[in-house]
Amino acid sequence: MPIRPATEADLPAITAIYNEVIATSTAIYMDDPVSLEDRRAWFAARQSAGYPVLVADDGNGVLGLATFGDFRAFPGYRHTVEHSVHIRADARGKGLGTSLVGALFDPAVALGKHVMIAGIDASNEGSIRMHERLGFVRGAVLHEVGRKFGRWLDLLFMEKILDAPGAAR
Repeated sequence: MPIRPATEADLPAITAIYNEVIATSTAIYMDDPVSLEDRRAWFAARQSAGYPVLVADDGNGVLGLATFGDFRAFPGYRHTVEHSVHIRADARGKGLGTSLVGALFDPAVALGKHVMIAGIDASNEGSIRMHERLGFVRGAVLHEVGRKFGRWLDLLFMEKILDAPGAAR
C-alpha cells in the first residue's frame, strides 16, 4: 500500500476518518466532530513544525493517516514526540496502522527525536498489540483520566526509543 505525504486535497478524507473515529470509538477522547477548517489549521501547524502527516492511499482514496507532534511543550521534552494513527473503518485489520506508524520512525530520527510515545485507550487491545509488534513497550497507565460514552477511560502510554538508548543529542 503506497504511503505518501498528505496534501491539502487529502484533508476532506482525513477529516472524515477522524470524525468516524471520534463517533464510534474511544481512540480519540473527544465527543464532537471536527470541521474541515479545524483539520486545515492542524495540518498547517504540523507543516510549520516540520512534522510529517502521512497517508495510505490505494489510488481510490485515503485509507489511513499517521503523524506526530510535540509530546509536551517544555524544552526538556524536545526530543520526544507523540504519534497518532487512524484508519478508515473499512480498511482496519489489514496492517495499514503498522505500516503507517513504522513510516514515522525515520522522519522522527531525522528530526532529532529520541522517543516516540503512543497514548492508547487501555481497552484497545488491537492497538496495544500493534504497538508491541513495532517495539513499543508499556510505560504507564493513567486511570480514569478520560470520559466518553458515559464511562471513565484509562490511558496507556507506550514508548519506543528510536535510536540507541542513552544516545547523546
